[in-house]
Amino acid sequence: MLGESAVPTVAKPRKKTDPNTIAVNRKATFDYFIEEPYEAGMALEGWEVKSLREGRAQLKESYVIVQNGEVFLVGAHISPLIQASSHIHPDPTRARKLLLHRKEISKLIGATEREGYTLVPLALYWSRGKAKLRIALAKGKKQHDKRQTIRQREWERDRARLLKR
Repeated sequence: MLGESAVPTVAKPRKKTDPNTIAVNRKATFDYFIEEPYEAGMALEGWEVKSLREGRAQLKESYVIVQNGEVFLVGAHISPLIQASSHIHPDPTRARKLLLHRKEISKLIGATEREGYTLVPLALYWSRGKAKLRIALAKGKKQHDKRQTIRQREWERDRARLLKR
């Protein structure tokens, strides 16, 4: 019989900041200066919604494009569930249409045509039962800006350690 002290410790899984969060693109804040965030709805198929409910989505290599007056999320990976219906053939990386107001789309078109601006997905989350994507108008960082971000992050970590003692 094992005593209480002999109980092995199990590594805790990483906690999400919000229970409504499905996926976060942490690399976007490292690679870009985030200027203006927007919230967009997504046109999804049924199997995609089921997969999102299971938390099976990645935004790591994804990006947002504006084409013919419409906005699309490209490269986001939503893994299909094994239980998905047999009569459909899911495409995990298909381009998904984003739903924005006409004014917002025209503003994004004007901004992305300027040099250096791009649209990046930041987070995928649930809002009142609907899947939403937080996108942002962003400007790319140079290498020295990234080094400065790393230095700042390390200083914050060290400062937290010093204050903890």
